[in-house]
Amino acid sequence: MVVPIVVCLLATVVLHGFARRFFPLVGLLDFPGHYGLKRRRLPYPTGIIALLVFLGEYAFLEPPSLQKTGLLLAIAALGIVTFYDDRAPLSPFLRLSVHILCAFLVFATGTRIYTLTNPVPSFLGMGDILKLDTLDFQTSLFGPLPVFSGIFTILWLGITINALNWFDGIPGQVSIISVIAFATIGFLSLSDRVNQPHLALLAFVLAAVALGSAVFDFPPPRVVLGDTGAMFFGLMIGVLTIYSGGKVATAFLVLGVPIFDFLFVIARRVLRGTSVVHGSTTNEHLHHRLLARGWSPRAIIALTAVIGSAFGVTALFLSTTGKFLAALLLGALMLTLSAFSRPLPSSRR
Repeated sequence: MVVPIVVCLLATVVLHGFARRFFPLVGLLDFPGHYGLKRRRLPYPTGIIALLVFLGEYAFLEPPSLQKTGLLLAIAALGIVTFYDDRAPLSPFLRLSVHILCAFLVFATGTRIYTLTNPVPSFLGMGDILKLDTLDFQTSLFGPLPVFSGIFTILWLGITINALNWFDGIPGQVSIISVIAFATIGFLSLSDRVNQPHLALLAFVLAAVALGSAVFDFPPPRVVLGDTGAMFFGLMIGVLTIYSGGKVATAFLVLGVPIFDFLFVIARRVLRGTSVVHGSTTNEHLHHRLLARGWSPRAIIALTAVIGSAFGVTALFLSTTGKFLAALLLGALMLTLSAFSRPLPSSRR
């Protein structure tokens, strides 16, 4: 198990070193002036390296299958579109359509959530297990597709893709939280409850890729991963939680900070009557609000890492009801941080 992990870590580091020299020669540099940053332009988007390293390793780790083909196509489609979008921004509705298409490809080729464990079995008289495969939609290409499973799977992948992308406001933040998420999934896969050593290997390989990216992405950054890296990591976190038997609650706790931040930003935009998919110049995200209050990027990343690690490790030992209560506690913590980080009166626009 160790060799593929080390190979991916070294490959990611070496290729990032190469990108620092080669990307500027071909004009692959970021646009700090667009965000009011006064620094030199950096190689961008180096997230494509993480994607390519994983694809190269995944081709050898997994035997041919329809499920593998679907994931490869989804990763390739997402990578191509996000790499182009990092260079020349696309319509947010086009990006969202691509996310839905990629999530559908993953679902239709066999990566699905068939059941959910009810954290409160007595709620509305529901049982312990909520079945999502009670209604099928017949297709000629993929066969019967469970409708409710498809809705939940696509929604979950859409959340992980976009929560990680929206959280990419500070260099190093996405790569560090991804290391924690993949490592947590890896240890969960080795536990008696899941017992999937092969899945653990995939998770640790991705953790190595994210760690290799963080070496160059951590503040002060020497490269910028871009949406290409953030969305790839988000997609793969979502996919691996499905592979591990639908351990959505565990991933939700690890990614609690970006997911709650994602939901809070959407709620604020809805309450203001502004577009949900278009960005804003105001300090909407937690990391931006903390920066405005004088926090350093490293301090914000440390906060995120501590919360993600604490709830992720705890989730490895909790029952479904325990994870539900932990999620409520995490939500309360995020509400507290949101209130604490509100813009000061003098900084409100």
